[in-house]
Amino acid sequence: MPSNIEKYRSDLKSLIERGELLRIAMDYECDPKGLRDALASKLSDKKKAEEYLKKLPSFVEGYQPWYSEAKALVRQIIPDRLDDFVVLYERPKTRKQINYGNYVVYDYLQQLQVTRGTEVLVESSAAIPQFRQQLNIVKSAQARFESSLFDIRQLIMADIFDSEIDVARELAKHGFLRAAGAVAGVVLEKHLGQVCDNRSIKLTKKHPAISDLNDALRSSSVIDTAQWRYIQHLADIRNLCDHDKKKEPTASQLSDLLDGVAKVVKTVL
Repeated sequence: MPSNIEKYRSDLKSLIERGELLRIAMDYECDPKGLRDALASKLSDKKKAEEYLKKLPSFVEGYQPWYSEAKALVRQIIPDRLDDFVVLYERPKTRKQINYGNYVVYDYLQQLQVTRGTEVLVESSAAIPQFRQQLNIVKSAQARFESSLFDIRQLIMADIFDSEIDVARELAKHGFLRAAGAVAGVVLEKHLGQVCDNRSIKLTKKHPAISDLNDALRSSSVIDTAQWRYIQHLADIRNLCDHDKKKEPTASQLSDLLDGVAKVVKTVL
């Protein structure tokens, strides 16, 4: 099993390679003749150029999976650039008219075109700079990841959390439900605390509990209400394991807790 660090490195490399292919595909979709002629000139072989062009992915089909994966990695590695990344895709809510300055990748996927009579005012090529900028942001994430400036503590912690969850599962397997719940609770608390620290969220308590961290993340719009309720549910099961000595946790509750903590560690970043 590769470490989380190697997985991040591999995912970033794959995203950039796929992004470069999508960039070429986008250029081809916007200007087939121009790219075909340029490629034929570069390769000095029209047949090879045509074979290469046939293998290009469809930008419309390939972009959304790429965007989802890239967005998650940008959020994890360079969260300060996440808004810049997203705004290049999403339609501006305050946009009253469409021009080359506010045409986004979403418009390209819809094949949106603005005309006046027979004159084309704005067309799909307006999204080319937007996607190229998104790709550049992902490349900067790779540079940040590889540089000594990036704090890899959170990646090391992810490896530790995986190991601790495995320990909790082993305890639950042998019937030590309270102990398993306690270990899972510690993982959840540490992870939420790490997320707050990564995002510079100020906490009022010196030793915040899961509920305090959960509230702080919702207040800062890191998680939505549904995620907040889900984490609170996990905290309730953890409290049952740690504090309520009159009622024993069930195997089903422990399974929910362990699976839930593993999910939160991977999705709340």
